[in-house]
Amino acid sequence: MTCTRPDSPAAGPARRTLPCAAALLALLLVLPGCAWLGLNDNAEPATATTPRADTTAAGQVGARTGDAPAVTAFDIRVECEDEDLRGLVERHSELQRYRALTDLDESEFARLMAVTERDVRNLLGTEGYFNPDVRVRREGAPSARPTVVIAITPGEPATIAGVDIGFEGDIAASADADAIGQREGIVADWSLDEGRRFTQDRWSSAKTGALRSLVERRYPQGRIAYSLADVSAAEARVKLGLRLDSGPLFRLGAATVKGASRYPPELAERLSWLKPGDIYDQKKLVDAQQRLAGSGYYDSAYISIDPEGDPAATPVTYTVTEAKRHKVQLGVGYSTDGGPRLTLEHRDNTALGTSWRADTKLHFDQKAPLLQTEWTSLPRASGWRWAALARYMRQDDGALTTTSKTLRLGTLRTDEKYDRNFYLQYDHASVTGSGTRNVPDALLGDGAAVSANYAWTGRYFDSLPIPSRGYGLGTDIGIGMTTVGERKPFLRLHGRALGIVPVGSSGSRLALRTEAGAILADKQARLPATYMFRTGGDNTVRGYGYRRIGIPFDDLVGPGRYMAVGSMEWQRPIMRERFPGLLEHTLFIDVGGVANEVNQLRAHWGVGTGVRLITPVGPMQLDIAYGLKSKDIRLHMNVGFVF
Repeated sequence: MTCTRPDSPAAGPARRTLPCAAALLALLLVLPGCAWLGLNDNAEPATATTPRADTTAAGQVGARTGDAPAVTAFDIRVECEDEDLRGLVERHSELQRYRALTDLDESEFARLMAVTERDVRNLLGTEGYFNPDVRVRREGAPSARPTVVIAITPGEPATIAGVDIGFEGDIAASADADAIGQREGIVADWSLDEGRRFTQDRWSSAKTGALRSLVERRYPQGRIAYSLADVSAAEARVKLGLRLDSGPLFRLGAATVKGASRYPPELAERLSWLKPGDIYDQKKLVDAQQRLAGSGYYDSAYISIDPEGDPAATPVTYTVTEAKRHKVQLGVGYSTDGGPRLTLEHRDNTALGTSWRADTKLHFDQKAPLLQTEWTSLPRASGWRWAALARYMRQDDGALTTTSKTLRLGTLRTDEKYDRNFYLQYDHASVTGSGTRNVPDALLGDGAAVSANYAWTGRYFDSLPIPSRGYGLGTDIGIGMTTVGERKPFLRLHGRALGIVPVGSSGSRLALRTEAGAILADKQARLPATYMFRTGGDNTVRGYGYRRIGIPFDDLVGPGRYMAVGSMEWQRPIMRERFPGLLEHTLFIDVGGVANEVNQLRAHWGVGTGVRLITPVGPMQLDIAYGLKSKDIRLHMNVGFVF
C-alpha cells in the first residue's frame, strides 16, 4: 500500500448552534479518508533547514487537547495493554472534540462511533501499527449516560524493510571528493535504518537530519525533492525512499559590514578568516562569529549570506556591534606553584589615537611578578600583523631570583589551525641568591643576548578548549649572539607535542605529552636564564616544585642547556549518571630532566592521580603527585587548556 498525504484540515471547536445533522456532516468532511498518514511528499520546500513534517496526530494536539468540557454527552474508555498507545488514543481521539454535543440522537451517535474506528486506526498508524484490531462499542442503558469503549489489539509494529536515498543537483553530478564525502556521510548518518521500527516521528526526524546535513555545507538551497514510505500492512513492512535536491554549489562573494564606525570595516572580514571564493560552510560562519566576538574589537557579530544571490559569489553580510575602546580587568587567582595572584589588565583598541592595540598587564605574584605591554597592529589583507612587546619579570624559585627584561619586535599571523611568528628579541637576565658567589655566571644564566626567532604552532584537535582527540605540535628556532662578556653565537631549539587518543567506547582517553629543548653554544657564552631550561611544576613534571629540576649547585638549582620532558595521563569520565560530562578521574606518570650535556640527562619521575572538572573555559584539574626523586607529595592545580 502506498500512502500519500492530504493537506491537514483546520479543526475548530464545534458550535452548539449547529443542528445535530449539520455537525455530523461537518465531522465526516473533516475527518481524513483513507489517506491517513503523511507518507508521500513531492517537491517539499527548500528554504528552511528543517523539512516540512508529515501530518500526524501529534500535530493536531492543539485542537484535541485541553480541559474537558464542564458538561459532556458521553464517557470514553480505551482498552489496550500497551500504555503508550492507550494514552495516545485517550489524548488525541476525535471523540474528545464531540463530547460537548449533548443533543446527539441515536443514529448520529452510531455514525460517530463508526467514524471513530477509522480515526483510531490513523492514530495507531503514526506509531507503526498498520493492521490493528479496533472495536468500538457502546456501554450503558439506553436512558443512562453512555460510555464509548475502544478496544484495541495493536498487532505487530511495522519495521523498515529497505531505504533508498538518492540525490539531484550539483551534489549528484560533482566528482569533487568533498561532495562525494558529503553524499556518503548523509547516507551513513541516516537514522532510520533497515530493521528499525517505523514511526511517523522517526520518519520525519530522519528526513530532517538528512536535509540538515545537506544544507549546512556547500548547498544552502538544498531541499527534499521527493519522499515516500511504501507500507505493506499485511507484512508489517515499510520501504522508504528519499531524494535530496542540493541545488547549486555556493561560494562566498564580496562582504558588506554593517555597524562599523570605530574600527575599519575590513577588520571584521580579516579577523573572520573567511575569504571570497571559499565554499559555503555553516559551521565556519558560526566559528567566524565566535572569533569576532572574542577578538576584543566586537561585542557581538552575525554573519549571513544571501541564498538568492549568485551561487558562484553569494554576498556575505557582517552585522557587528563594536566593543568600547577601553577595557579594564581585575582578577584574582591561585596556583600551587606561585600562590595567590592579583592581576590588572588594560586594553586600548586605538592606543594614542592610532590603529594599534595596546594590552598592558600587571601581575602581583609572590613567585613571578610581571609588568608587560604588548602593541599589535590591525591585520593586513594577508593576515599578518606587526607586534611589539616589552616585559619586566622576576622569577623566584625559593633559591634563585631571576630578574629579566625582554624587548621584542616582529610580525605574526594566526589562522584556524596555525600560529606563525617571526621576531627579533633582546633579553637581559640577572640572577641572585645565597650561595651563587662561587658559581660561574654562564652556568647561572646571568647574561644577555639578541636573537632572531621563528615560532610555529599547529593545532589539530577535534574541539577547543575541551578536546577529546587530536594532536598539537609546536616549535621555536632562534639564532643569536650574546652581548655580555665575550660575544658568542648560539642556536636555540625548542619543540613540544601533545596527542590525545581515545581508548575504548567509554569516553576514556590517553593524553601523551612531550617537550624538548637544546642550546648549542660555547660553554663560556653568557646566555640569559630566560633562554635556558628548567622544569618541574603544574604543567611539566608533577611531584616537584616550580622550576626545581635543573642543574644542582649545592642548595641551588640553576638552568641548563638541554631539557627533555614526557608525560602519559589516563583520563576517564566518572559519576556520569549524576553529573554527565562534568567530572573525570586521571592517573599520570611524568618524567623530565635538565643538563648541560645530553649524556648527563637524568630522569626525575613523578606519579599521581587527580580529578578534572569540565567547565566552559576548559578543564579545571586538581592533582596529587609524588616525586620519586624528591620524595615529596605535592598538590597541583591547573585551569584551562593551553597549547
